[in-house]
Amino acid sequence: MKRTALGSALALSALISAQTAQAQKHCVEPEDAADAVVYMMPTAYESTLSACENEFNSDSFLTSDAGRAFIDGFRGQQDQRWSGAYRFFKVFIQKETKGDDAMGEMLANLPEEALRPLIDGLLGQIIAKEIKPNTCGKIDRVVELLSPLPPENIAGLMSFILPEVDIKDPPVCGTTRPSPPPPVIELLPAPPPPPPAYPESGSTK
Repeated sequence: MKRTALGSALALSALISAQTAQAQKHCVEPEDAADAVVYMMPTAYESTLSACENEFNSDSFLTSDAGRAFIDGFRGQQDQRWSGAYRFFKVFIQKETKGDDAMGEMLANLPEEALRPLIDGLLGQIIAKEIKPNTCGKIDRVVELLSPLPPENIAGLMSFILPEVDIKDPPVCGTTRPSPPPPVIELLPAPPPPPPAYPESGSTK
């Protein structure tokens, strides 16, 4: 029986970003990055089970009916999310083929749908390689906490978060923000010295 498991939703962008450090001229739109997260969830689901096969058990959320039902929502949106995900993955392709003009031209001329299975296979390899056995329990818990959210909400959350965290690799378009000015420290004047003490009037020795 074919079993599946879902990779950490929070780590998905980081996993791909770590493999796709881009030239500074390239950036991705927040919406395209969010589409890429939704698109790659089913592939991450499969790859995570492969990496965590000896770590999950019958009590794990990712191997439960609820876990499988959670990923079904993402499978149903892969086609509609593909165009945005493709624009995101093009940044990766441009970086990977830098210096190989023939390969870059060939990939650039391939129809989107012809690239799709190649990208799916590459994603599976990257995610399975990056997941370590000691992170499987954490992944399971993170996904269980995210599971009440439908794919639309997770995509919207990613679109909101990515510009705010100012990711560098690959950079998200429109997130270049000036460094905050240094804090202004106001030095308070020193308090005046206390008045001199005078002997009380009428005092005698």
